[in-house]
Order: sequence, then structure tokens, then C-alpha cells
Amino acid sequence: MNTVIAPISANFDTVLQRALRGSRYAQRLLDSQEELLPWLRAHYAQPCNMDEMAAWLATIPVTNEDSLSRALRCLRKRVMLKLLTRDLGGLANLEEVMTCMSALAELSVGRAQNFIMETLVQQYGQPIGALSSTPQQLLVIGMGKLGGMELNVSSDIDLIFVYPEDGNSNGSRSISNHDFFTRLGRRLINLISELTQEGYVFRVDMRLRPYGDSGPLVMSFAAVEEYLVEQGREWERYAWIKARVISPAEYPATQELMQLVQPFIFRKYLDFGAFESMRKLHAQISQEVQRRDRIDNIKLGPGGIREIEFIAQVFQLIRGGRDASLRIRPTLQVLQLLRENDQLTPDTVIGLSAAYVFLRNLEHRLQYLDDQQTHGLPKNITDQALLAEDMGYPDYDAMLKQLNHHRSLVSGQFAQIFSTQKDNTITSTLWHENLNAEALQKDLGKLDYADTATLAERLLHIRDSGRYRQLPDTSRQRMDKLIPQFITLCAVPSNRDQTLLRILNLLESISRRASYLAFLAEYPKVLPRLIGLASASEWACEYLIKHPILLDELLDAREIYHAPDWIALDTELLTQLDQCNTDTERQMDVLRQFQHAQTFHLLAMDLQGLLPLETLSDHLSNLADLILHHVLQLCWRDARKKHQQQAQFAIIAYGKLGGRELGYSADLDLIFLYDDPHPDAAEIYARLAQRINTLLSSYTSAGRLYEIDLRLRPNGASGLLVSSIPAFAEYQQHHAWVWEHQALTRARFCAGDAQVGKQFEIIRTNVLRKPRDLNVLRQEIVAMRQKMLDTHPNDSNLFDIKHDRGGMVDIEFIVQFLILAHAHTEPKLTANSGNLALLLLAGELGLIKVELAEAVSNCYRNLRALQHKMRLNNQSPYRIDRKAIDTTSVLTLWEELLGPHGQEKR
Repeated sequence: MNTVIAPISANFDTVLQRALRGSRYAQRLLDSQEELLPWLRAHYAQPCNMDEMAAWLATIPVTNEDSLSRALRCLRKRVMLKLLTRDLGGLANLEEVMTCMSALAELSVGRAQNFIMETLVQQYGQPIGALSSTPQQLLVIGMGKLGGMELNVSSDIDLIFVYPEDGNSNGSRSISNHDFFTRLGRRLINLISELTQEGYVFRVDMRLRPYGDSGPLVMSFAAVEEYLVEQGREWERYAWIKARVISPAEYPATQELMQLVQPFIFRKYLDFGAFESMRKLHAQISQEVQRRDRIDNIKLGPGGIREIEFIAQVFQLIRGGRDASLRIRPTLQVLQLLRENDQLTPDTVIGLSAAYVFLRNLEHRLQYLDDQQTHGLPKNITDQALLAEDMGYPDYDAMLKQLNHHRSLVSGQFAQIFSTQKDNTITSTLWHENLNAEALQKDLGKLDYADTATLAERLLHIRDSGRYRQLPDTSRQRMDKLIPQFITLCAVPSNRDQTLLRILNLLESISRRASYLAFLAEYPKVLPRLIGLASASEWACEYLIKHPILLDELLDAREIYHAPDWIALDTELLTQLDQCNTDTERQMDVLRQFQHAQTFHLLAMDLQGLLPLETLSDHLSNLADLILHHVLQLCWRDARKKHQQQAQFAIIAYGKLGGRELGYSADLDLIFLYDDPHPDAAEIYARLAQRINTLLSSYTSAGRLYEIDLRLRPNGASGLLVSSIPAFAEYQQHHAWVWEHQALTRARFCAGDAQVGKQFEIIRTNVLRKPRDLNVLRQEIVAMRQKMLDTHPNDSNLFDIKHDRGGMVDIEFIVQFLILAHAHTEPKLTANSGNLALLLLAGELGLIKVELAEAVSNCYRNLRALQHKMRLNNQSPYRIDRKAIDTTSVLTLWEELLGPHGQEKR
């Protein structure tokens, strides 16, 4: 691909000639001011930057606004001359040009503001805030390309003027802050933009301010916030993305202002409604371009600069509320980030970036000709030839061919990203205003639905409901589009009736959330994936109803079916948490959203048959460990009575998490231990444990992390919330019940101080390896098993795969008996490696028959798989036909180890 070319080593005369050929403006400057030529010769080789401009400006004496006006205009001429010479001579790239022009605007506005401010303070005193009683400053916000440091060489600058507080100045001629800053703003605009004999510095456009031309020139923070909340329009969100305070530099209130406008720009949720808003704005611009016959406008025309900016910014509007990294301004940087986040493909970003650089270079060469703010291609042959030469092409046709290539690529990508889907042709019969049950049942029958009466009743209920009737027009139109699509697509699975009902429940639950309806309407490729999920699992569909933000996870099929890399995910999560600074509430929502998203990824892989159940449980356990680690870190950071940097505190997992057999919605059985000699340690860590429990189990709009069960701690529910290591050791060695030692077989350190974790493991191992009287142990375990049977009676003819004799609990008790009975001579049994591995190990050690160990292991694996499948479709209790699985091996092994079963029903 051709680019703007020139030898970097070219001498001054060669570079100058190229500049003069490409810029009549430069020729006029040198003709009118001969002193500029030797200055240019001395300075052309070094890049333009803010320091150079400021140093040169400092050499000019400024005594009043007129002298400052002349100095700034002279500065602009020098900057423009040097910049176009370097650019046309091949010594500057696009970044230098944009940065330099933005710096010139920033410096000019800052100097003008400071000078006028000093003058006004002498007249009226310092503006003082009525609430804070502190001096006030006018904040000048650069919008558009100035805000993004992307200013072009003959651009207007879009500004907004705001100040923190209303109040009055403290001089003898006191005026209101509003009046004071209005005077400052008007004089600032005149000083920068007035056309004098020396020209102008920048044309100033104030139309992006609240209320536009009809609004006040300056507004307080409170007035700006009120406007954005009550009257801010969708296109203003787009405009404010690049907003940046350019003057005064490093003013404390700047951060307050940006925090104030951020909720307006970036929604907390995924805002897929931005597609439609941007689409409408683009249509208005296109109509204006056509009306004025400006199709060849490389900024606003088809495939132009504005379309690339829209592509980048629509993703910022959609995702910037959740992903703070997207709240950046430069277009090329946004595109690269979208590539890294897999929102755009690498090829798309390469193509759009190349087009952007080409179009911006072309824009500058158009403007260098006569220092005019133009974006239209020239009509005369002479300028066309000059333009082609400046762009590095042999002739205008060759340049035009490359331009058309870029514009075609941009238009294609824009159309693809902002495309609208046509309504399904079956819409008229399946969903319309005069829908009736009889006709609807016939149409459903044609699609092979079985219980057409129930489905028709459900659809009519939605159509006639107040929820549907009261939807905004846009949302109702999207529902009207989506429902017939779903009816048609849900007819594909074999369990089509159940699938459609699940999808309708989901659709109705999100109907008042316009953004989610927009997402489904904008991304029709997601619909089959969603239907596949709903067909495979009722629980998965209900999970989406609880957490509809997860719909977005269905977008990228490659990512959702990719096994998690927990080290990389931990780093990613830490970055997201750091972006929240110390806002614990936001950080907890980040943790909840992360946990839900990763659970959903695993669920999607599970339903596709990509994860064996043991691997799934490992991943779910890793996820819980990761969440517990970060919750502990956040809680200790915020602890009020904290005596050291790191807590000498550990979270110990029991039960399913302890044995790494965690399921999707399982409780976490936890205990908390500490080893800290501080006199207030018990109190400090009790508060820490309480805070951890609260943050893990409390509900917010983002959902809940985990339900926590703390009853396995020493002395159960009546015991202390946390235990010291010595107290825990004493309890386990001398006071714990056998069932507590059974629980200890599946316990492990999962978060916190590693040294405390090691001490726990020593205690655990010592307790499990205690020699025990086998007859007493058998009696205790059999008695506990009977208690569990008594609390889970089964009066049906079905087999309860968890609680009945020969079921999962029997197998777990068998493993626990083997550990407690033989770990004192076989230390390998203390390894917390899971029931399957421990059964096989017992066979290898000769404690049970190898073939029986394998048979029971296979039975346990099958029982877990059955339970898991039933859980995914909300089948509870977990009961099956007794002939569906053979549990003979389990019953045999139980009898060999623990004696014959009682006479209770199996």
C-alpha cells in the first residue's frame, strides 16, 4: 500500500520545495514575512512540541490583550509553517501533526485564559464558591478532536466553559461568579478567534455546550449535571467521549468534573442501544451531506473519517461503563484496544487504522493548500495533481484508487457493524395485533410444536400483558421482531416446547431492559446459541434471567468455549479492581460480574460436552478460590483496626469446595483460622471474618457471589467465628466428633496466609493419622449414616442417587472410613485428591479389592453425572428409576468395610 513518502535525510532546500509546492499558504507566509525563512531553516529538523512553543512565546513581551493576540497569532504562523514543512517533506508522521496542533490550541487557550483572569481579578476580585468558600476557576473543556489530541491543521476548536460553584467575587466591585466567568469566556473567544491583520489563532465553536447556541456561555458543575441527567441527548454522549479539560492545567476540580459527567457518557450496564443512537446520528449526517452535495467529503461522506470514529466510539459507549480501559480518547488507540479485547478482528483493525491514517493525512494536505478548513476533494486538475504528489502517488487516479479502496473498506465495516436485520417473513402470522388462539395454534402446529394450546396461551398472555403494552415504542418494536424469530428458531430442537417456554420467560424478564432487547436485535447470530443453551438446560436459562448481562458472553463463540487460564484471568481481574480505586462497592460488583461470567463460560462448555465433570468441578473450585482470595484482600484493606500489612489469617474450605467437587450453585463450607500474637487478634479477625461472610453472601443489583455455611467451625453454630491455630488444634485433637474428622478428610487451605495454611495442613494430617479403634469408628460412622437417612426419607419407588443406600453419600462415607481407619499406617490417604482417586489408591494399597475400587469409582462417577444432568434441568430431588443404575458394588463394599446395612428401605 502506498503511503506518504519522502527521504528523511532530505536537505532543507529539498524539503522546503516540497512544502511550497504543496502549500500556497506557506508561500504567502514566506513572501510576507522574510524573517520566517532563516528561522525555519534553523528549526525544521526538530519535531514540533509544546516546550518549543512555550519557550518561543515566552520571548515575546506581553503587556495587554492586543500584544498577547499578536503573539499567539505569530506563534500559530510559525507552528503551521514548520509543521507543514516537516509533514510535506516527509519528516513528521500523523501523530506529530495532531499532537502539535492540539498542543498549540492548549497553550493558546491557557495563556489567553490566564491573562484575562488576572485582568478580571484586578477589577472584580477573586471568584469565591458559596459553599466551599474557596477561589474558583473557569475550566475550559476541549471537545472532539482537540479533546482527543487529534486536532487537524485548519480546525475549529470545540470548547465548553464550566466552573465548580456559584458565588460572588470578593473585590470592591463584586459580581456573581457566573457573570465573572461569562466575561472571561467572551474575551477568551475573541482573543483566540477574532480575525485581525495577523489572522486568527483558532476559530472557536461553542455549540456543543448544554442547550447549544441558546444556552448560557458558562455553567456551574451543578447546572451541567442537572442538564445531563434531565435533558442530555444521545448524540451528546458521543460528543463527551473525547471531552478533556485543557485549561487550567492540573486543577483539582478537573477530576470532580469528569466523575460528574462519566455516568452520562458510560452506562453501568452494557448499552447496546448505542447502535441505534449512532445509526440515527449517522443518517442525519448522511442526509446533510447529500443535501449539500458533499459526497466527496472525506470526513463526513461514505467511508470517511467520521464513520471510523463512530465504529470506535459505539463500542466505547456500549462497554465503557464496565470496562474503564475503553474510556480513552484517541481513535487509533481505541481501535487497538478493541482488537486486544476481541471486539474487532485483527484484520478489521488493521484496515480501519490504515484508512484512518490515510484519510487524516489526505485531510491535512487538503488544508495545507490554502489554510482552509476543507474536507472536499478538489475539482481543478492542478490541485488534484498537487494532492496526489503530496500523498506519494504518481497521479490523481492512482491516489483516488487507493482512497476508494479505503472508503469502501470503511463503509463495508460500518454497514456490517451497524446493519439492521430484516424482519422474519413469518412475522405476520405468528405475531401481530389481532392475534387469536386458534390461528396461532395452527401456525405453531405447522412448526411441529406439540402442546400448541399452552404455547398459544403463553404468547397471548405476553401480547395482552400490561408489561408489553407499556413498553416504549422502540422496545415493543424489538419484541415484535424477536418473538417470531424465536418461535421459528426454537422449533429446531427436539424439546421445542420446553425451549420456547424458557426463551419466552427470558424475553419477558428482560423486556423492560431496553439495552438487552437491543443486543438481541443487533446480534441475530447470538439467537441460535441462546436457543441451544435454553434447550440443553433450564437452569442455564434461569441463570441468564438472573444475570442477563451475561448475554454478551454469547457473542464470541471462540472465547466462550475456551478453557479458562486462571493465572491470566487473575491478572485481568486485578486490573479491573484497580480501576475502581478504593471503591469497595464497585469492586464487589466487579467480582460478582467476573464470577458470573466465568461460571457462564464453564456452563457453556459443559453443555457442549467440552468439560468432563471432574474438570468442571476443578475449574469451579479454582474460581471460588480466586474470588475468596480477592474478597479477603479487599476486606483486610478496609479493616478499621488493622495492625499490619498482611493478615495472618486463612480461609479453609470443607465439603464440595474442600474436595474440589464444587457444582454451579453449591454453598461454600468455610472456617476461618488465624495465627497472630497481637492482643486484639481475636477481635480483629472476627470482624474480618464477619465482613468476608457479608460480602460473599449479600445480594446487590449485580447478584450474589456465594452462599456461605460456617457451621463446620469448632463447636458449630455456637462456636466462635474464627479460631486461633492452637485452639483449632486442641479442639480437633481432644474434642471433635468423629463426623468432624470425617469432614476434615475433605478440607484444604484455599485463601489467605500460606503459613497459616501450612499449619492447618499439619493439624489436619496429624488428626487424620491418629490410630483409632476400628469397631468404635464403624459404629460412629454407621450411626451418622443412619441420621442422614432419617433426615432424607424417600417414600417413593424411585432411587435417590445421593441419599439412598448405595448412593453418593455411602461412597463418600466409605472413603472417609478408609482414611480415618488406615491413614496412621498409610499416610498417602491423607492427600485431599478426591473420592475417585482415594478409592483407587485404597485398591492399590490392598485395603479393598482393586476390581471393587474401580467398580465403585465408576458408579460414583455415573451418579455425579446423573445428579449434574438433573440439576441442569431443575429436577429435584435427584431420583431415578432403581433399574437405571447398578449400585451392587457400593453395597458390597459397604458391607465388607462397615458391616451389613440395617433393614431400612434402600
